[in-house]
Amino acid sequence: MSTAWIDRASALAADALGGAAVIGLDTEFMRRNTFYPKLALIQLAAGERHWLIDPLAFDAGPLLRDLLDHRRCCVMHSAGEDLEVLAPLLGGATMRLFDTQIAAAMCGMGASLSYQKLVATLLGIELPKGETRSDWLHRPLSAGQFDYAEQDVAYLETLHARLSERLQRRARTAWHAEDCARLVQRAQRNGSDADPQPQRAFRTAAEWPRAAQARLRRVLRWRDAAARRLDKPRPWLLDDASALALAQHPPETPNALYERTRAQRALRGPQRAELFSLLRAPIDTDELAELAPIPHAPRGESKAAVGAMKTAVDAMAHELDLPAGLLCPRRLIEEYAVTRQWPDGLEGWRRSLLEPKLAALLPC
Repeated sequence: MSTAWIDRASALAADALGGAAVIGLDTEFMRRNTFYPKLALIQLAAGERHWLIDPLAFDAGPLLRDLLDHRRCCVMHSAGEDLEVLAPLLGGATMRLFDTQIAAAMCGMGASLSYQKLVATLLGIELPKGETRSDWLHRPLSAGQFDYAEQDVAYLETLHARLSERLQRRARTAWHAEDCARLVQRAQRNGSDADPQPQRAFRTAAEWPRAAQARLRRVLRWRDAAARRLDKPRPWLLDDASALALAQHPPETPNALYERTRAQRALRGPQRAELFSLLRAPIDTDELAELAPIPHAPRGESKAAVGAMKTAVDAMAHELDLPAGLLCPRRLIEEYAVTRQWPDGLEGWRRSLLEPKLAALLPC
């Protein structure tokens, strides 16, 4: 097993991967007191050759875009957060992902299986776990960190081969490819764009007057933009409880806003002034027209429908040997029962399976 430490772009060229059709990829990152996770290490594997790329030493974006050619299959395990971290480096570059955790779930091995457990189950190899929470931003890496990082990609190509075979036997290769493509698209979208309708996540505001809902949307969008600009966690600027309270009952004066938000650790004078102006500005007709309604919690007939739909989903998941949460998360069942609009998260292969059964269970 050959592993190289890469701390400059010239140390690794795309042709170093040769004709590799499948490569393994992983990252180590830290998420402590910033909005954006701090990328600390990129691990890459092709056949028996492994590379540990140091993104602290140089701009690894151009190199990574060259290496992750869309003609290659990029194998990752539980790729969601890694893709989010890599999104700024990849830009809009296309990427063909094979997520081994999703594949394992579709092969009847259970939901959210860890990489260590999957390697042990399929390959009979026990991997070290000791460096999971170590400081990956520290240089130089310790021998334990180096070994842990190397092992995280060493078996991805073999897992890909084993799981691809199982997916083919179950006729789920297309399902898996669709879910992986959606995961890549979501990471690219979240990395660059804020949610245009963040108020929809707050059911407690579903019965508010529309002007108050519009104000909540305004505050949440400001919070997201400010958090990105300052590179601070959203709750450090304004926690959810404060956002709800301020949108529902705006302060009359800057001093009142200060008293109500003094515990917010990253909210300073300039940001507090911006927030006060947003809270006091009138809601215009354009804002109300753009406002998407907040789905309320299921109740009455909708609540009964959710129960019936959940039973139907559980039965289908059992029949298909899939985790019920992978087939259809409960939150999407509730959304469908309340709004009667088919959720975006259930498009594709899920819609053809689920819609005939769930549509029949909607309240009349």
